[in-house]
Amino acid sequence: MASSGLSQDQVFEVLKSPRRRYALYYLRREGGAAELSDLTDQVAAWENDTTPAELSTEQRKRVYISLYQTHLPKLDDAGVVDYDEASGEISLSRRARELDTYLGDVPRRELPWDRYYLALSLGSIALVTGIWLEIYPFSALSGLTGTAVILFAYGLSALVQYLYYRHSTGRGTPPELRRAESR
Repeated sequence: MASSGLSQDQVFEVLKSPRRRYALYYLRREGGAAELSDLTDQVAAWENDTTPAELSTEQRKRVYISLYQTHLPKLDDAGVVDYDEASGEISLSRRARELDTYLGDVPRRELPWDRYYLALSLGSIALVTGIWLEIYPFSALSGLTGTAVILFAYGLSALVQYLYYRHSTGRGTPPELRRAESR
């Protein structure tokens, strides 16, 4: 039994369609919610190896109909998404996060941010202590300069971490398409 409450057979049944996997990937990429029209455009673009702007009406229509009639109701029935047919709004449920392992987009090696921030904190403490106790070379800095250095270091770290996660979560294609492109 999968930790999501679905049996392994149910998980594989839900995820056996590339269209459903693409829909889940797109929803994760967009922060967990999207409109049916936006989802349709991106899934059709991935399937046709093009951009949403270059899709034909027929390509869009084919994907829209199958998402609307088959794939989104199946994901909704499994409790993986919340799908409102009337408004066309789709959002991931908590259960969807537990499917990440099956979807093949588990992060590779994570940076040890906790250790990095611990080291940054210890360095900040050392800097403040050195300024306060007037230990060379820290004694050459004023308290205001030390504060500015610490604030700059934390601000830069936060920016780097934000950019890292924004880049690593990918604004690109689903993992299975990336694997196909690299062959």
